[in-house]
Amino acid sequence: MIELIASDMDGTLLNERMVISETNAKAILAAQKEGIHFMVATGRGYTEAKPLLEEVGISCPLITLNGAQVYDEDGTVIENIGIEKETVRNILKKVRALGLYCEMTTSHGIYSDNKAKRIESVASLIYKTNPDTSFKMAVVLAAARLEIMNINYVSQYEELLENDTIEILKMITFSEEGPTVLDPLAQELNVSGDLAITASFINNIEINNVKAQKGLALARAAEKLGISTENVMALGDNFNDVSMLQVAGYSVAVGNAEEGVKAHAKYLTSTNNENGVAESVLLALNNNMDQQLI
Repeated sequence: MIELIASDMDGTLLNERMVISETNAKAILAAQKEGIHFMVATGRGYTEAKPLLEEVGISCPLITLNGAQVYDEDGTVIENIGIEKETVRNILKKVRALGLYCEMTTSHGIYSDNKAKRIESVASLIYKTNPDTSFKMAVVLAAARLEIMNINYVSQYEELLENDTIEILKMITFSEEGPTVLDPLAQELNVSGDLAITASFINNIEINNVKAQKGLALARAAEKLGISTENVMALGDNFNDVSMLQVAGYSVAVGNAEEGVKAHAKYLTSTNNENGVAESVLLALNNNMDQQLI
């Protein structure tokens, strides 16, 4: 019996327009009404994720920044796991040497040092996941979406590193050349073994403390609720979801998931644009998950 459902956002719960469909929202609300716990597990920061849930009336705990922060349903931080600042300086040095753009999410919010690059990175995600949208329209959609998110801009990230009250929780760097550039960078950064380096899309890598992973946070959340991980469903599409797919008794990959991610799932549902989350949630309510066994 499924007692807790955890869903990724980008590429999973969100459709190509980067919103939660009415179909997905209704299924989640129905599950909550039946007493099934629901939570989001995302690489996004709280201020990027919360407005999308509020738009469709969903209130739930959130695992954010791939597990670096965990919030309860009321929006109170209950866990913080950061990256050592000397490590951050080393990462910045290597990223800048390659001429790449990066962002930081901190205990004081999300920071960017280049607004145009910020919009461009979101537009690229929209454009590549929705072929029917022109890049020009993707830029418009990205700019509109970012208007409702509390993004902070600084001229230099050194401002954050020199502030002892600010903890760096996650870094994300982008390259339109994708894995060709990003895979060697990830390997170079991961030599020490104290980082968790994953990806939420082909054009990025996400960098966390090795203790900050969705799967670890999900396991702790289940334990606090007195729920066995065998009774947890996790849904995802990309490599930053693998750790929670490995933890959950009911591991579900959406149809648009990377092939390497599907290999870690027991069940396969429809794509994010076809309301795959709702499909699995409704099957769970009817105790009929066998329909999606891989």
